[in-house]
Amino acid sequence: MNIHSRLTPMASAVVLLVPVLAAMLAPQTAAAADLDGSPYLLGDWNGQRSRLAEKGVTFRLGYVSEIAGNTSGGDDKKIRNSDQWLFGSTLDLGKLWGWQGARFRVDITNRNGHNLSSDAGLGTFQQVQEVYGRGQTWRLTNFYLQQSLLDDRLRLKFGRMPIGSDFAGFSCDFQNLTFCGSQPGNIVGSYWGNWPVSVWAGVARLNTSAHTYLAGGVYQVNPAYFDDDHAVHQGLYPNNPRGTTGALVPVEFGWLPSVKGLPGSYKVGVWYNTSDSADLMLDQDRRPLGTTDVGALQRSGAYGGYINFQQQVTGTAGGRGVTVFLNASQADKFTAATDSQVALGMELKGVGDRARDMVGLAVGATHGNGRYAGYQRNHNRIYPNATVVVSDGYEVAAEAFYSWSPLPSLSVRPNLQFIKHPGGSAQNADAMVLGLKTLVAF
Repeated sequence: MNIHSRLTPMASAVVLLVPVLAAMLAPQTAAAADLDGSPYLLGDWNGQRSRLAEKGVTFRLGYVSEIAGNTSGGDDKKIRNSDQWLFGSTLDLGKLWGWQGARFRVDITNRNGHNLSSDAGLGTFQQVQEVYGRGQTWRLTNFYLQQSLLDDRLRLKFGRMPIGSDFAGFSCDFQNLTFCGSQPGNIVGSYWGNWPVSVWAGVARLNTSAHTYLAGGVYQVNPAYFDDDHAVHQGLYPNNPRGTTGALVPVEFGWLPSVKGLPGSYKVGVWYNTSDSADLMLDQDRRPLGTTDVGALQRSGAYGGYINFQQQVTGTAGGRGVTVFLNASQADKFTAATDSQVALGMELKGVGDRARDMVGLAVGATHGNGRYAGYQRNHNRIYPNATVVVSDGYEVAAEAFYSWSPLPSLSVRPNLQFIKHPGGSAQNADAMVLGLKTLVAF
């Protein structure tokens, strides 16, 4: 039997990190790393990190913590912390084996902690700690081979990967999920998996010009990958569980212009899920769902579209200055309980003489599908002693943060969030949340 088959997830991670630990513990014959100029808190490991990178081996070691406490809203006032560890590596197979244009990437994540949105009964559509969720456990988040062709105009990927890494991609600087990551995953998360969920997939991206590209992908749709219990027992391994229901096919067109010397990113995309999906309001006889014992009508497929715009408008390219963004997604009204989301905001990089500090402001809204609200009303009429909150409006979220970065490898980010009509319902009290997001790159 292979020894790795007998290892626990923790032991497996230790095995993966042995080369890193050895390099970190090597005799310090060179000068100490200049942390103020290094993107890593642990520096260059006495030059070992740079030497490994020259040979084609790079590492990612990171930590994110998000603390949140509500001063109003919910059933009770609580404080909760959630965090994530990241262990990853990329192998340049051209440098290692002479396989030109090929790279292999693996990322393992470990999430822990508690969710204020549920523990305090805030009733929100979107979590106030984006790093929580998808199982507080180990996961294989990336495990794929990438091949570049045609002078790097065409890139092909195959393996296990999150959908949001290649489609509707967006940063995660904010702590409220409304403003974090690939937006479609916030409204159709039952089949669109963002980090740290990975599924088997194939992706192609063709640079159609110096500033435009076209990308398409085929992703496995399997509810097992979204099941927390499955993640606890099998989430760390590149397996292929039973239960695949279809394929998710996203297509994206991107334009990456330079406007007056400042970078921009404009993406437009659509998706289609070939799986059968349950109608939110009708049963198999096309009568109101919940008024009979007949199950939900099965729709053939699910679909949607999105835009993702980002443009730096002041300052120097990629450096100090203001960047504005607009994200909007719309899912079909037959199968998506939250059918749309829009978010807009800005980030200012460079505050006074602190070039690394940043300020962020954003406001967004997530809409509760009116057809699903109809089902909820039917439920409440039939079961008056077991009523549910009717989500037939917009949850509006706003967040402001200040990011203090004393080192390139460290950011401490206090934030203030306000959520009006959590869960798209005036039945839920508005919530005020104080948060603290900390990011470390080791």
